Amino acid sequence: CNMASIMEGPLSKWTNVMKGWQYRWFVLDYNAGLLSYYTSKDKMMRGSRRGCVRLRGAVIGIDDEDDSTFTITVDQKTFHFQARDADEREKWINALEETILRHTHQLRGAESGFVPSVQDFDKKLAEADAYLQILIDQLKLLDDKIQNCKDEEQRKKIENLKETTSNMVESIKHCIVLLQIAKDQTNEEKHANGLVSTINPVNAIYQTGPQEPSIISTMPIQTALPPDPSQLYKSEARPSSLPVVSVGTSVEDLQTPTPNSTGSGQSVPSSSVTSPSHVNMSPNTVPDFSYSSSEDEFYDADEFYQSNSSPKRCLAASMTTEVLTLSSTGSSLKRPNTTESLDSSMSNGTNDADQFDTNDDRDDDPEGESVEEHKSVIMHLLSQVRLGMDLTKVVLPTFILERRSLLEMYADFFAHPDLFVSIADQKDPKDRMVQVVKWYLSAFHAGRKGSVAKKPYNPILGEIFLCHWDIPGFENENVEPVAEGPVPWAAKNNVSFVAEQVSHHPPISAFYAECYCKRIQFNAHIWTKSKFLGMSIGVHNIGQGCVSCLDYDEHYILTFPNGYGRSILTVPWVELGGECNITCSKTGYSATIIFHTKPFYGGKKHRVTAEVFPPNERKAFCSIEGEWNGVMYTKSPTGISQENALFIDTKKLPIVKKKVRKLEDQQEYESRRLWKDVTYSLKVKDIDSATEAKHRLEERQRAEARERKEQEKSWETRLFHEDGECWIYDDPLLKRLATDKH
Repeated sequence: CNMASIMEGPLSKWTNVMKGWQYRWFVLDYNAGLLSYYTSKDKMMRGSRRGCVRLRGAVIGIDDEDDSTFTITVDQKTFHFQARDADEREKWINALEETILRHTHQLRGAESGFVPSVQDFDKKLAEADAYLQILIDQLKLLDDKIQNCKDEEQRKKIENLKETTSNMVESIKHCIVLLQIAKDQTNEEKHANGLVSTINPVNAIYQTGPQEPSIISTMPIQTALPPDPSQLYKSEARPSSLPVVSVGTSVEDLQTPTPNSTGSGQSVPSSSVTSPSHVNMSPNTVPDFSYSSSEDEFYDADEFYQSNSSPKRCLAASMTTEVLTLSSTGSSLKRPNTTESLDSSMSNGTNDADQFDTNDDRDDDPEGESVEEHKSVIMHLLSQVRLGMDLTKVVLPTFILERRSLLEMYADFFAHPDLFVSIADQKDPKDRMVQVVKWYLSAFHAGRKGSVAKKPYNPILGEIFLCHWDIPGFENENVEPVAEGPVPWAAKNNVSFVAEQVSHHPPISAFYAECYCKRIQFNAHIWTKSKFLGMSIGVHNIGQGCVSCLDYDEHYILTFPNGYGRSILTVPWVELGGECNITCSKTGYSATIIFHTKPFYGGKKHRVTAEVFPPNERKAFCSIEGEWNGVMYTKSPTGISQENALFIDTKKLPIVKKKVRKLEDQQEYESRRLWKDVTYSLKVKDIDSATEAKHRLEERQRAEARERKEQEKSWETRLFHEDGECWIYDDPLLKRLATDKH
């Protein structure tokens, strides 16, 4: 189809000089790989260009928090744009993505000065032909297998395989014929000498040689086919022995197609697709770098030159780099008996230090490490995904794994167990709500050690993580274990925790915590939904948690913020975003908490504001602001200028280490034991072994999922059950205490 190679229309761009948005007329040249801009459409007609953004190797970014802005990052600069509305943004982004994809892929070789010649093309064609012959030979072997197969069911499987393979062989034959036709069109001498490369067109027109008529040869374009290529495949011959058709292609045919950005019924000043004939550009239209006129400067490069200032301890416990979900399912392991007697090694009178592991597998992670050395792998990954794409089935490279499961990361919500249990110590409902907010705001900073955001392992279906904490100052009180609790070896004065991966599609984790002495429990489920945003990755945490103070019969329902992995090409860091709520229907108290994403110009990272409301009132009696991974203050409700009171200082709060059974005492499906080979290999920096161990685990899960499907069995969760849209722990403290009363 003949489509125009240029898209144009109005956009606003951010300028650092004016510190604001400026209206400009933009022109996207698909063939040149260039986004140029002018002060007006009239100036564009006269060729008076103000600046341009070169799109080769560029990355588009969007922000989930608004629907009209987008960024282009290239040449170590980030340019900011604003479209009229969400539809307009989508049109521009689709066209920009197509352009970037084309120029980044086609020009990758050109960066090293390499220009593909006909000899290179011949070599690749010969390779494809050789592989095809191997495939044809293997296909013949399937005939022998079918003849010798006695098992009816097995024979059907082989026949299905043969049919699929035959179709693939036909497709490959077809492709090789088309490639030969394209090769025959190529001007051999000029390509061999590197004089002509049709891969880098300029000004939307492929350049012809001085003596060349309007008919030119080009490798990537093919406009005519043999009458019916399928007729060529009747024999077992490979395409290399087949005739080819020589075809000439005119310049008019060579306009590279671009996606139509208008749709139907376009409106002015909507972006429009237009013919390139009126665009007045100089012959050297593709500059080496993006540029803009000095008073028009509108990029920011902060994140590329200030990567050492990445925030410390900044990954939320709830979420965030749970980014790309592995395709793995199932486990055939039996439901555990949580009242089982403790392993012999734990009942030999050994002391606490021998029984439990308080080490964190991340303790020896190097600080300040970036993904720079792995940038090519990340870039390859980015080239396969599109903006807004759900990343559930995209597998991230093993080297950016965090050496622990997401289930263990959720346990970091309770890194300050004293703050959690003290909710139950407050005598007044107002104070209890404020204490819930204090614990909630303290719950996110502990999830990250170090400055580099990495992703935890995506839990497999049926995986479980168990741990407990001592409450500072109460280590020697009520030390008898709660045998019927979620962690049978934890004492009455401990906070005990259990998490389970209860669903694979969608990925849902459920977790539960309790402190028997304080009569307090917490139940939550989180469904992680990840999305690609260009320079960022967004994770929506769908679900809720519930803090229950059993002595007061109060239940505080809360929601979780979204997470964003930022600067994924340099030093990745995490921020939280979105509005969360905490409500108690019995007392009527409520709180609204807003996690603010950093504005692209100015502004601080990790800002959070919160307001706590009394029953039936819209005026807050307590306002809090600060940084969720730093210091937070309460603001005076009177409005009189006075020093704010300290609400919480996460930098000074000691993190209480969780206690986890040693590996040899864990059951096969517990997180650390399940992932031990991956963890060890990552520790010794053996990425290949880590990837292989992860793959083995995934394959086992897939096999067990297939087995369940064949046997028409559904997966049974171990410790949680579905109740409406929530996942509830089977035997919570509330239920056990009610049973004890009777």
